[in-house]
Amino acid sequence: MDLVSILAESTRSAFGPIAAIYALAAIGLNLHFGYTGLLNFGQVGFMLVGAYGVGISVELFGLPLLVGFGVGLACAFLLALLLGIPTLRLRADYLAITTIAAAEVLRLVYRAGFAEPLTGGVYGLQNLSDGFRSINPFDPGERYGWGALAYNGNHMWVLVVTWGLVAVMCGLVWMLMHSPWGRVIKGIREDEEAVRSLGKNVFAYKMQILVLGGLVGALAGCMLAVYQASIQPDQFKPQVTFFLWVILLLGGAGRVFGPVLGAMAFWFLMNFTDGVLRGLGSMGLLPFLDGPDYGAIQLAFVGLLLVLLIVFRPQGLIGDRKEMLINVK
Repeated sequence: MDLVSILAESTRSAFGPIAAIYALAAIGLNLHFGYTGLLNFGQVGFMLVGAYGVGISVELFGLPLLVGFGVGLACAFLLALLLGIPTLRLRADYLAITTIAAAEVLRLVYRAGFAEPLTGGVYGLQNLSDGFRSINPFDPGERYGWGALAYNGNHMWVLVVTWGLVAVMCGLVWMLMHSPWGRVIKGIREDEEAVRSLGKNVFAYKMQILVLGGLVGALAGCMLAVYQASIQPDQFKPQVTFFLWVILLLGGAGRVFGPVLGAMAFWFLMNFTDGVLRGLGSMGLLPFLDGPDYGAIQLAFVGLLLVLLIVFRPQGLIGDRKEMLINVK
């Protein structure tokens, strides 16, 4: 087992396109939960409608890529309204139930036979990255970077754009949360009734933050579509949302850079444990496990680390204990 190679590949994945996409989606979840206390268990639903907004616009209707991004964001806006209007006036657990159910219903609808002419059904949509790659300033045949942190031209273009969007979103979150509007948002998390007693329309603020976080999640879905060049409904299972929650808790909820650090740490751990397990298996040290079993052991190991983190540092890697006070009435 080459531990150095495993560490190098794990580091590469921590800075890779998937880590950047998950960091972007987790920033949206951080707006919901970390700053406002909204229990959103369906962030993957926003990613799904964003990705399919791009896919359907580009592949079926031949629209420009930017128009596809706009369609994906518009779908996320509509989804946030449909989820928020009936639930945000109620207790937080109603939103949790609604979001996880809505995300799963969307996945099943998008893969259903009657939707196949539009969504491709279980086969999904392909050839989604041509417009994105046509403006790629990097040579697809070259590799950029140093040593293990070297990526081909197409991946480098996705890295630059996605991490750039992450930086922009982090800056936007910082500015919003240091504004009077952001102080109201954080006040809702701490004590919703106190904010309401000051004459603030709590429902309107919750709706605004639900839409904003959903749009950021949809943007992550758009980038996933152009990175993979194809999408398929079963990519958007509830497991993705739970990964985002792990990322958020790992980095630190309610912190601007918490989702970024969490995404990098999560994908480092996922690839490191996968490499170690496969290395031990190739050496015959895990005779009781087959290849498909490695994934379960990998998730159990990452879950154990998260439990230990919650026990000994519940605020996350860069979190603040004061930021953990969340209103979940």
